[in-house]
Amino acid sequence: FNRSLTPLTTHSYYFCGRKTILINKNSTVIKKRAAALLLPLLILTGCKSGEERNEEKMYAVNGDTLIIHSPVVISEKIRLSPVEEAPYRKEVITAGTVQAIPTQFAYIASPFPGRIMKSFVRLGQKVSVNTPLFEITSPDFTTVQKEFYQARSEWELARKEMKRKEDLLHHGVGSQRELEEAANALSIAEHEYENAREAIRVFQTDPDDMKLGQPLVIRSPIAGEIIENDVITGQYITSEGDPVAVVADLSKVWITAQVKEKDIRFIHEEDEMDIHISALPGKSIKGKVFHIEDMVDEETRSIRVLSICDNRDQLLKLGMYATVHFIDEEENILVIPDKALLQDEYDSYVFVQLEENKFIKSR
Repeated sequence: FNRSLTPLTTHSYYFCGRKTILINKNSTVIKKRAAALLLPLLILTGCKSGEERNEEKMYAVNGDTLIIHSPVVISEKIRLSPVEEAPYRKEVITAGTVQAIPTQFAYIASPFPGRIMKSFVRLGQKVSVNTPLFEITSPDFTTVQKEFYQARSEWELARKEMKRKEDLLHHGVGSQRELEEAANALSIAEHEYENAREAIRVFQTDPDDMKLGQPLVIRSPIAGEIIENDVITGQYITSEGDPVAVVADLSKVWITAQVKEKDIRFIHEEDEMDIHISALPGKSIKGKVFHIEDMVDEETRSIRVLSICDNRDQLLKLGMYATVHFIDEEENILVIPDKALLQDEYDSYVFVQLEENKFIKSR
C-alpha cells in the first residue's frame, strides 16, 4: 500500500473477499476462488491537511495488509464484488503462411541428363499417379537398359546350365559337385537380374515392355495439378538442374504459424482455429492443429505450429499471409472486474478480503 496514494474521499474502491487470488499480469482471469474484489487504493499526498490526517486514521497499512478502522469507509467508499465462475476460451492470435503439405507436393526433375523430346502436360492440368509428363533421350538410361538385358541373358544361361547339369547327373555322366556349382551360379545370376529389374522400375518403366534405346518417360509420382511447368521440347537438362515442373494436390494445405513460447501452453493438437486472409475480407476458414514442433526458434523465440485446412475451393494460395486465431478448449474459471486488477512497477495484484475490515494484497 503506497503512501503516495490520493485521499479516500476522492475515489471509489473495490475489494475482494476471503482466500488468495492469483492473477497473470494484464489479465482479468484468475484461477483460485475468492469472495470479493478491491479496486484502486488511494494515493495519500506527502503534506496532509487536518482532514486528511483524520481520514488516514480510518485505515492502517501493515506490509501487504490493509485494515479499515471506520465502517463508513467500507459502506460508502469501498465497493466489494464477489468473484464468480464463468465459461472461458483462451484465444491466441498470431501470423501464419499457407504452405503445401510435403506428401502432396512433388518437384519433377530428370534422373539422367538428356534432351526433352516430347511434353504431355500443360500448366493447370490435373494428373494422376504415373501420368506421363515428358520424355527424354539419355545415353545414361540406355546404359541402364543394357545392364538389365545383360543380367537377364546371364540369368537365362545359368538356368539352362543348371538344367543341363541335372540331366547329366540323372544319366550318370555328371557329378554332384558340378550340379552344386551350377546352382550357385544360377542363384547369383538370379539376384543380379532382380536388381536390374528393380533399377528399371525405379524410373517408373515396365522392364517387360521395354525396348532397348527407347526414351525415358518421366511420370507424376502423385495425383494433383501442374502448378509449374518449364518443360521445353528440345531442351537439354541435367540431373543436377532445377526441377522443370511441380505437381501439387492443394485440396488441403498447411497453415504454418509462429507462436511465441509464452503462449504455446494454450495450444494443443486437434485444437480448433480460425484463419483470416486479407484477400478474403469477412471470410473465416476453419482448421485444426496438426502438429506442434519441439524446437524453439532462437532468433524469434517462437515455435512453429502446423495446421491442416480444407482448400477444395482453392481460396488459399501458397505463400499467402494469414492471421491465425487459435482457440483453446472451453473451461470454467474465476473472473474479476477489470478495475479490480491493480499494477505496480513490478507486478499485478488484487486486494482480497480476509475479514470484515481486513484486506490483503495478493499477486
